[in-house]
Amino acid sequence: MEQSLITKIKEELHLSGLDPKNYSPLALAYIGDAIYEIVVRTIVMSAGNMSVNKYHKKSSSMVKASAQTAVFEKIEPYLNDEEMAVYKRGRNSKSGSVAKHASVLDYRKATGVEALMGYLFLKGNMDRVIELIGIGLELGEEKENES
Repeated sequence: MEQSLITKIKEELHLSGLDPKNYSPLALAYIGDAIYEIVVRTIVMSAGNMSVNKYHKKSSSMVKASAQTAVFEKIEPYLNDEEMAVYKRGRNSKSGSVAKHASVLDYRKATGVEALMGYLFLKGNMDRVIELIGIGLELGEEKENES
């Protein structure tokens, strides 16, 4: 069985800790933002070679707060109680700033999604991160329909 990314990082770099239950929702959102971004960038690159500017425009439209709010609305029915609790903690946390181009509600929901992604990543459950992002972005359906 292949190791999760976080397990590999911790082992290879001799890092201790990183228990997701020891971090604030905003700390989880901090790492979750990066994990969400890397999955989205991978999805965008799968469309083929193009200019970096085009990659950036496509990925930016998928990671902005309103897009993450739409993702949450699609994944909400699939979340278990633990995941919903992490999402709500992230959504309800008070950060010191707001996004320039997002409503307060979208920004908070996006923070909740990022906190959830960070939590799952630190927990070693990258499969679940990818599954939820796939559901939220409505990806993978073509493969299911082809079978």
